[in-house]
Amino acid sequence: MFLQSRLVAALGPRLGCSHVPRRLLALTTTSTTRASSDMTKFLEVVAKAKHIAVITGAGVSAESGVPTFKGEGGQWKKWQYQDIATPEAFSRNPSRVWEFYHHRRHLVLTQKPSAAHLALAECESRLRKHGRSMVIITQNIDDLHRQAGSKHVLNIHGSVMETRCVSCGEVAVNHPHPICASLEGKGSPDPDIPEADIPVDQLPRCEQSDCRGLLRPNVVFFGETLDSHLLTKVEKELDTCDLCLVVGTSSIVYPAAMFGPQVASRGVPVAEFNMVTTPKTEYFMYHFQGPCGSTVPLALARHESEVI
Repeated sequence: MFLQSRLVAALGPRLGCSHVPRRLLALTTTSTTRASSDMTKFLEVVAKAKHIAVITGAGVSAESGVPTFKGEGGQWKKWQYQDIATPEAFSRNPSRVWEFYHHRRHLVLTQKPSAAHLALAECESRLRKHGRSMVIITQNIDDLHRQAGSKHVLNIHGSVMETRCVSCGEVAVNHPHPICASLEGKGSPDPDIPEADIPVDQLPRCEQSDCRGLLRPNVVFFGETLDSHLLTKVEKELDTCDLCLVVGTSSIVYPAAMFGPQVASRGVPVAEFNMVTTPKTEYFMYHFQGPCGSTVPLALARHESEVI
C-alpha cells in the first residue's frame, strides 16, 4: 500500500508539516543514481506511458503571477501567510482571514494559466483521445489547472474558489467576485491601508435557507488534516501510474513530498521539473532545471514514436 497509509497512521497528514521521521523515509525510499536531464530519452518514456500522475506545486502558479505561500512575498499586510491561514486565525478574526482570501481570489481571477498549466491540459486531452490518461495532483489552491482545461484534478489542499459552511458543512463552488458586498474593494496587501474589520454577520454566509452559517474558504489551513478520502484517491492514482512528473514543488511539505519518492521506489520513472534541485531530486530518474513554463511544454510535446 502507498506510503500515505503509514504516514496517516504515524503522523497525520497536516498541511505545513515539513518533517517526517527518518525511519518512515527508510521504509519506502532508496536514492537512485544521478538524475538524467536527457530530454530525448524522456520523450520516449512519455510516448509509451499509459497513465501519468503529475504532482504540482506553487512554482507552476508563481509563473502565472500568484505568489507562493513560502519564501519571498509570503506576506499580506504585516502578516505572514502561515500566521493568517490557520483555523485559530479564522476563529479569532474571520474578517481578516476573509480579506486575505478575497485578495487571493482576486489574484486567481485576474491571472491566466502558465505555459506549464496549458501544456499539461493539452497533453491530458491528447492522451484521453487514445485511451490513455493523466491526473493532476496539486498542492495549489488556485483554479488555474481547471482554467487551463485539465479535467482530472485532485486538489489536496482544497480550492480558494470553493466555500464550506462552518455550521452545516455544505461545500459549494463560489465564483462571484467579490463573494459578498462587504468585501468590495477590500483586501489590499498594503500595510498602510487599515484592515476592514467587517462584522461577522456581513461576511460570506451559507445560502441554505435553514442555515445561514458563516462560510470559510474550502482550503486546508496550516495545521489542519488533509481529507483522508481524497488521499485514498491519490494513493490509487500513484499506485497505478507508469510515469510521474513532479512539477514546481519544493518537496518539503508532507505528505506530498513523499509522493514522488514512493512512486520511484516501485521502479517507475519519475521526472522533476524545478528551478533548483530539491531534497528529493536524488530519488528521481530525471531532473529538468529551469522555468516550468519552458521545460514542461518540451517534455510533453508529442513524440514521433508516441503510442496512440
